[in-house]
Amino acid sequence: MRGCCLCGKVQFEIEGDRFKLYQCHCSLCRRQSGSLSNAATIVPEESFRWLGGRELISSWKKESGFRSDFCSVCGSPVPNPLRNYPYFWVPAGLLEGGDGLEIVAHLCVDSKAPWDSSAFGVKCYDNLPAFSELIDLLRVIECE
Repeated sequence: MRGCCLCGKVQFEIEGDRFKLYQCHCSLCRRQSGSLSNAATIVPEESFRWLGGRELISSWKKESGFRSDFCSVCGSPVPNPLRNYPYFWVPAGLLEGGDGLEIVAHLCVDSKAPWDSSAFGVKCYDNLPAFSELIDLLRVIECE
């Protein structure tokens, strides 16, 4: 599946066409997305490939380790490597198509915005789950 930023200059590809997503409702993700949550997936680094525009990516890091990468032309959040893990965080809104996308969890629902009236019909976590649990939840098992 391919994806790109708003202006189309930062482009990438991830192996596969089905992805499980989560929505995070923490204050950092709300600010990064400008909305009530941030929908994303996490993919192994060997499944991720830049197609163009990597030199246009700027980064901002918070002391806590939170990182926001964005296109320096249009400001869209773009994929970024996850700290010391062999994974990439990928914003769902950048992915083309969407038939194979499925939200499987909501994170940090205890800190959701007071005006967020979302009905959660999937697994919810009050805070962030353990990284290994999140990876297991997002794993797509391919049928052979």
